[in-house]
Amino acid sequence: MRKRTQILLALMAALPSGAVFACASCGCSLSSDWASQGLSSSEGLRFDLRYDYLNQNQVRSGTGKVASWPVDGHEQELFTENHYLTAGIDYRWNADWGIYVQLPYIDRSHATNGFNFDGTDAGTSHTQSLGDIKVIASYMGLMEAHDVGVQFGVKLPSGSHSDTFNDGAIAGDPLDRGLQPGSGTTDLIFGAFKFGSLSQNWDYFAQATAQLPINSSDGYKPGNSLNVNLGFRYLGLEKIVPQIQINSRVSTKDSGASASPDDSGGQTIYLSPGVTFPVSEKVKVYGFVQLPIYQNLNGYQLAPKYTVSIGTSFEF
Repeated sequence: MRKRTQILLALMAALPSGAVFACASCGCSLSSDWASQGLSSSEGLRFDLRYDYLNQNQVRSGTGKVASWPVDGHEQELFTENHYLTAGIDYRWNADWGIYVQLPYIDRSHATNGFNFDGTDAGTSHTQSLGDIKVIASYMGLMEAHDVGVQFGVKLPSGSHSDTFNDGAIAGDPLDRGLQPGSGTTDLIFGAFKFGSLSQNWDYFAQATAQLPINSSDGYKPGNSLNVNLGFRYLGLEKIVPQIQINSRVSTKDSGASASPDDSGGQTIYLSPGVTFPVSEKVKVYGFVQLPIYQNLNGYQLAPKYTVSIGTSFEF
């Protein structure tokens, strides 16, 4: 029974975070729960509902914070507050194969002083809509122990990429493409993971996932990204499963006439403690906090001081 629990927890933490954000500073690399990706060695249907909160209200450049504005040639963004509600549906028809569908809903507020710094191109926005849907298949038949797996899938251009500013001098103008609920592009997703036991009560997992846009949309193509995650879990407690993760992300610059390549892309590393509470054999709740320990961002970008993720998962 304990071995099955170890496998279940390891697999459910193996894939990348459900919420995919627009820039490297957002905390996109968080494997934010055990079950949001829904993978398990046992057959059946699983459902996960997760809420993520992050407020990008800190302007950073390179490895440090920006002390003052304006900076000629760069937009003076004030904040981008994000609320994500992500539903995940996973089905495994045998121990080797499974498929996962992820449906994100995005509530995002944004404010900018623009490039002119005099209010003539300032504006605010508030978008609420479905984001880009992901469909990810997994295969775990590489090893007899089923402790190694690969993932492959696609991100679909289902989210809106034509939203506009709601207020200010630029009300009615299109939002920056990195702020849209969807990228407008189709992206390929590839990944691999490994998990195992370090001792009687300690388990680990390691996972890497690449996301590669294969086309552009209206003069915009997001950068390629690579997430690498390492996590450790303690299983010696009866009512709680603590975990600590190290999440790293590397992303290249956005490209195209509608992109802001100088202010996109970079490298981040986060430390992410979290816990899972088994409410019953088939229901779990969880929470994580993601804290930045290293950021090296291109140009000038808004970054969060922390990210919070909470949710619950159900097995049927």
